[in-house]
Amino acid sequence: MSNENAVPDALKAKHRAMWALGDYPDVATHVIHELGGELVRACGVGKGDRVLDVAAGSGNAAVPAALLGADVVASDLTPELLEVGRRLAETSGARLDWREADAEALPFADGEFDTVMSCVGVMFAPHHQQAADELVRVCRPGGTVGLINWTPEGFIGQMFAAMRPYAPPPPPGVQPPPLWGDPEHVHALLGDGVTDVDARRQRLRVDRFARPEEFRDYFKACYGPTIATYRFVSEDPERVAALDAALDDLASRHLADGVMEWEYLLVTAQRSA
Repeated sequence: MSNENAVPDALKAKHRAMWALGDYPDVATHVIHELGGELVRACGVGKGDRVLDVAAGSGNAAVPAALLGADVVASDLTPELLEVGRRLAETSGARLDWREADAEALPFADGEFDTVMSCVGVMFAPHHQQAADELVRVCRPGGTVGLINWTPEGFIGQMFAAMRPYAPPPPPGVQPPPLWGDPEHVHALLGDGVTDVDARRQRLRVDRFARPEEFRDYFKACYGPTIATYRFVSEDPERVAALDAALDDLASRHLADGVMEWEYLLVTAQRSA
């Protein structure tokens, strides 16, 4: 194997391991659960539609689509998330396929799906243009590409900015995930491959955390990127304390009477003929 190929392989392995940390399915089920159904509705998914959920995690969008009668494939790089998704789908009575797959090299044919969607998932693929090209490629002409991504200006985008000084520097060519929440960036990524782009900023109401420390401790325990950042500074108590303070400060500025509002960008577009 050449060095050129070894670096991406190592990077993907690191991403896979990061998302297996903690309990992201709990985040998807109990904190951001409304986003999956919102994306499915925006995409107009219906019975019999062939749907691909990219970077599906435990199926936050894939399961609601399947419950509508769509023919759904949920794909993700991290098998541990897919395994949880299988169990959740069985509990809800949803029937769908689960496939381990890299968002930057999807193992599907050109134009195979009526709808290709991703709910705060594909935004974490390290190479944005490669992932965007794949979303468009596997969607049929006239089909729908739908995305929900955290915005740079919103709470989660600001959380990543707060963690950045404490996290390992990204490899060359890797772009920040919240850029996918910038309408101009998404327009540029999808390019001429789509038409009728509709990009809307919306807010998710989160009422799970009564105090800033509750948010911080929950994300330290459940959210892979936060866990990985803390592990990187774990040998330096002063930096751990500083990261604690940064997340507490961020949460305190967004928390009012036990409620936060997390901004996201909802994008739908039609695959060009």
